[in-house]
Amino acid sequence: MEIFFILIWFLCKKHPILGEREVIYMRKMNKKGFTLVEIMIVVAIIGLLAAIAIPNFVKARESATKNACIANMKQIQGAIQVWAIDNSKAGDAAVVQNTAGATVGVVPDYIKKWPSCGTTAYVCPATVDATPVCAANPTGHVLST
Repeated sequence: MEIFFILIWFLCKKHPILGEREVIYMRKMNKKGFTLVEIMIVVAIIGLLAAIAIPNFVKARESATKNACIANMKQIQGAIQVWAIDNSKAGDAAVVQNTAGATVGVVPDYIKKWPSCGTTAYVCPATVDATPVCAANPTGHVLST
């Protein structure tokens, strides 16, 4: 029994003002789950990360679309140049178009399928030396000469 009282005396702490000893009750904390504050902090962090990431994804998508469009226009220009060389056409020679807007002779032989920017097909250049134009975004998607 004395050991029990000695154990309690060690588990007691002295009151800072009164100087008396009081028993510290050790109780088991049986917490399960998260508190509302913890959940709100996590939601705020996720919202902050989303606010930073979403505009960057939009910019990356626009940049990828623009670069793909410019690459398609380079392919069109290269195919027309090779077609002109193979058919002995001069630089100012007219490029013949069919009703779909694609060049006759270029599409099946030099380009498998006439490309498009999104759902809009490219405008075929009028002459061999002319630059292809993107009909979907003529000011933003420009092929540098």
